[in-house]
Amino acid sequence: MKAVILAAGYGTRLQRDVSSDRSGRFAHLVGVPKPLLPVGRSPLISRWVRALTRSGTVDGIYVVTNALHQAAFAVWAAEFPEVQILSDETRSNEERLGAVACLQLAVKHFGIQDGVIVIGGDTLFREDFSLGRVAQKVSELQARSADSCLLLCYRCRDEETQKYGILEVDEDLRVLRMKEKPRPSETESRRAESLPLLDAFLEEKKDAPIEERDAPGNFVSWLIPRKPVFTQEISGRFDVGNLPSYLDCDVYFSETLQDDESFMV
Repeated sequence: MKAVILAAGYGTRLQRDVSSDRSGRFAHLVGVPKPLLPVGRSPLISRWVRALTRSGTVDGIYVVTNALHQAAFAVWAAEFPEVQILSDETRSNEERLGAVACLQLAVKHFGIQDGVIVIGGDTLFREDFSLGRVAQKVSELQARSADSCLLLCYRCRDEETQKYGILEVDEDLRVLRMKEKPRPSETESRRAESLPLLDAFLEEKKDAPIEERDAPGNFVSWLIPRKPVFTQEISGRFDVGNLPSYLDCDVYFSETLQDDESFMV
């Protein structure tokens, strides 16, 4: 199995927050791509690479970034010889390919033919997450159907449903349908998603606005009626989008977990 870490975003909201802060506390974050943000003593993305390596769940780790940040990722990757960096060749948020297209780019460039763990480079999970358990669940699903996909999801509060894609599942945790950022009245489920797979989707959406092609949730919605998609629930995640969410993540890993990196294995 391979791991693809999506790190080609431009972090416009976070950089806007950092630039508007007048305290000077966050000056060191100016221009830093979100996956390279310090979380405790390590860059966010380093926690993923160390966990992937220690767990033995993958035999290849690929990071997709953009041309603007490629040099910074190359410097970071000097510590990790197992990591290969790929640029999507864009230099601004307006040029971005989107998450699904970046995944497709990695699959084609590196000739990936086996299973893929797709990781958002600005996301970390809470301590009940385990790559070993994910790999075990994937093996079980593959034994049932080679076409199966696995999504990690977490149970969110009612007031959060408009921020995430909501999954409705059966008793076997197979996804029946998904609503992208619905109103609370539109779905009985409270499972919020993240994950996976592509060519036909991008061809069908090639003339659609970037928002329809970018969000992985739109691809998952498209995939559900075509392939078996299952979920595995976790307690929650940190999605670094702006300065407050970054600070929450940093405090959690540096103070609550005291920089323990063993939990994701």
